[in-house]
Amino acid sequence: MNASEPLLVLDRVFSGYGQMTILNGTTARIRGGAITAVIGPNGAGKSTMFKTIFGLLPARSGAVAFDGLDITNRSPRQVLDAGIAYIPQGRNMFPELSVRHNLELGGIARSDQAGLTRRLDAVMQRFPMLKEKANTQASTLSGGQQKILEVARGLLLDPKLLLIDEPSIGLSPLMVQEVFAILKGLRDNGVTILLIEQNAKQALQMSDYGLVLEQGQTRIEDTAPNILADPRIAQLFLGGGLAAQEHAS
Repeated sequence: MNASEPLLVLDRVFSGYGQMTILNGTTARIRGGAITAVIGPNGAGKSTMFKTIFGLLPARSGAVAFDGLDITNRSPRQVLDAGIAYIPQGRNMFPELSVRHNLELGGIARSDQAGLTRRLDAVMQRFPMLKEKANTQASTLSGGQQKILEVARGLLLDPKLLLIDEPSIGLSPLMVQEVFAILKGLRDNGVTILLIEQNAKQALQMSDYGLVLEQGQTRIEDTAPNILADPRIAQLFLGGGLAAQEHAS
């Protein structure tokens, strides 16, 4: 892939659930080596977009390309093998198992099982807290520590792109800052990050680019500073106007 080309491209993607269409021709061009925040009102299609990229929902039409490869309607395992890891919203771990066992289970999907031990050691070194609590039940971790465990488990797959849905949900402000710092550190080490975050202002402040979804369509795609400075976004997403608009609709 040419360095100037986007890492992930969605081209007029339609997707949804049953008879309901959520993505209505969504387009996106996600740059490699950057953090891109996906923002928009509830029901805009943000999580549907991630599930469609990852193969959990079929694209009814349109195309998804990653690193020059057509991954439209590939299985989640094939998408993983292509280099995309997905951390859904909420808690996604085995609470009664130890931190180490949770990490090991996350690595089962690796095609290169011989490299799992090496990757596990590398992840433990990256996150000293997990190394310290390796033999501790995951259920005893704080909410922020559990989110860090989920991120670390995703890194075991050595992804080029990490999809993460609502990383700050349920966390204290201090832990939100810690998790965001971890994501920026991953970006600095070459991992491309696409995240969904309800706190639009906070997400854009820590991101390089932003993508605004509304009614399943891409309304704005620009640098995060430009979106933050856009008076339309300030009114609708950053200053409370959005809630009023949704209530009126």
